[in-house]
Amino acid sequence: MATIQPSSVEENEITLGTGMGLLRFGATMDEVRTLVGEPEEIEESEDEDEFEHQEWVYHEEDYLVSLYFDREDDFRLSCIETDNPNMRLFGEIIQGQPLEKIQALMQSHGVADAEIENMDGGEVRLSYEQSMIDLYFDEGVLQFINFGVFINDELEVQWPK
Repeated sequence: MATIQPSSVEENEITLGTGMGLLRFGATMDEVRTLVGEPEEIEESEDEDEFEHQEWVYHEEDYLVSLYFDREDDFRLSCIETDNPNMRLFGEIIQGQPLEKIQALMQSHGVADAEIENMDGGEVRLSYEQSMIDLYFDEGVLQFINFGVFINDELEVQWPK
């Protein structure tokens, strides 16, 4: 079984627009495979999906990590989704935190312009479009996060340097 079990705090750190730990947006599939091994599942996008992509799913002991590779971006890593309980943003553990605390954390680091949407199943999505991050809350606490590479106003991908 592949493992991306973090061995240090830095490997749990989300860097907006850049990636998570050693996983950097723009990495090729081969580079990702070298870093974290073979995924347990590979899912192809459906025909009706707007963007053709592959989703690589890693099942860890108590959480999931999904890595997304879009055809439009030459199948380079462009998005990560996880419910890792040790995930950090700006150095703070965010899993299980209330929406208000996450908003305050983001604001204290100059990330504003949040949109809040109530989802059909009762969940709440907190989105920061400029920062390419969506945070999903259920029963008032953060459950999982989806974040990706930055895209400029001309809709061009801004790969990290």
